[in-house]
Amino acid sequence: MTTISVKVEFSGGLELLFSNQRAHTVELPAINAVTSKEPNLQYLIEFLRDNLLKERVELFVENGTVRPGILVLVNDTDWELEGEGE
Repeated sequence: MTTISVKVEFSGGLELLFSNQRAHTVELPAINAVTSKEPNLQYLIEFLRDNLLKERVELFVENGTVRPGILVLVNDTDWELEGEGE
């Protein structure tokens, strides 16, 4: 199975929810088994929630996306400019 390696970094206290570890490298499947499409940011958020989040999911995810107030950057660019979860 082909995978995509993604480096994820947390700061500002969010790392406390992820084993007090700031940086994680995750391997995502190249094709999402449920949708048969390439993974997107929404899939990454769900993967992080289901596999790396250690406590208090409500502080990370709300209504299927990251909580308001959490700044998400993709290659140092605000994810709202990148199309958010798409």
